Amino acid sequence: MRITAALTETQGAPFALAPLDLDDPRPGEVVVRMVSSGVCHTDLIVRDQWYPVPLPAVLGHEGAGVVEAVGDGVTYVAPGDHVVLTFSSCGGCRMCVQGRQAYCDQFFAYNFAGSRPDGSATLHRASGDVHGAFFGQSSFATHALASERNVVKVDPEAPLELLGPLGCGIQTGAGGVLNSLRPPAGSSIAVFGAGSVGISAVMAAAVAGCTTIVAVDLNDRRLELAAEVGATHVINAAAGDTVERLRELTGGLGVDYTVETTAVPGVLRQAVDALNQGGTCGLIGAAALGTEVSLDMSALLFGRGVRGIVEGDSVPRLFIPKLVDLHRQGRFPFDKLIKTYAFEDINEAVEDSEKGTTLKPVLTFA
Repeated sequence: MRITAALTETQGAPFALAPLDLDDPRPGEVVVRMVSSGVCHTDLIVRDQWYPVPLPAVLGHEGAGVVEAVGDGVTYVAPGDHVVLTFSSCGGCRMCVQGRQAYCDQFFAYNFAGSRPDGSATLHRASGDVHGAFFGQSSFATHALASERNVVKVDPEAPLELLGPLGCGIQTGAGGVLNSLRPPAGSSIAVFGAGSVGISAVMAAAVAGCTTIVAVDLNDRRLELAAEVGATHVINAAAGDTVERLRELTGGLGVDYTVETTAVPGVLRQAVDALNQGGTCGLIGAAALGTEVSLDMSALLFGRGVRGIVEGDSVPRLFIPKLVDLHRQGRFPFDKLIKTYAFEDINEAVEDSEKGTTLKPVLTFA
């Protein structure tokens, strides 16, 4: 079918809307008409080739929309169902069968290869194939081809124009707290970076019952929003020694948990140094390949830990509907992070995201 997509032609180039041909669904595949798609930091670092996704490509991996067609063998969804698109996985490897599909042994092939796992293209133009299937979807387009495994059916009463970011950024921040770190009620947590992922972690910490929730950032406007949605304290990292301030807030001990979302090595070091003995740092920020950090080994020796977190350790079919329910109850107000833009204004949305004036841009399709 003929679609309109935002094409990334070369490294760092602006997105350009172009007509493309999308494959019909094969067995196990689903065609979704896009209603919205979040713009994520990962889209932008792939555009800039931090990760080696082949170009030209159609990016986008926080889609939400309505199922238009299904391939043979699809039973989970049917045409007319409302869905959120999320990351893809093989379903059969050692990690997937444990319910840890965010760590699928074939994660790169299913999400970053620019094609189906068998190497075939999903998008085409007169001059040849275009790389698609980004995160199993390529949602910067009027229609996306996904698989039955990476669509999540949601309540048709839920606002599809807001739900796309639940497929990646928001589920990553929230899941990093609720699924990965699992802080008990009454515990303390500091979130480094108050972007959309970090503030999602702040909201999740409030849901979990943490009683000391600290947001750390350089942007006072973001810190104000963090306080509005659950942070009990905020720290502008430019105002002094962040680690020392966190120790003061916890009686000299340090915090039980930290979440690092910035991908800045020096900030990760602070997030580890701020832990109390036995504390855990969850690393969410996506740095360029090969980025290294220096840590104090003696500090780690005393029970401190660092663990990487992908996609919030979520099982999307279970976790995304829970976030929708929490939002409906007013306990997870992720809509406060979102500003919508018409699809044709994608470059404005990207610019606002990069300038930090918009936390979570979401593209909407007429």
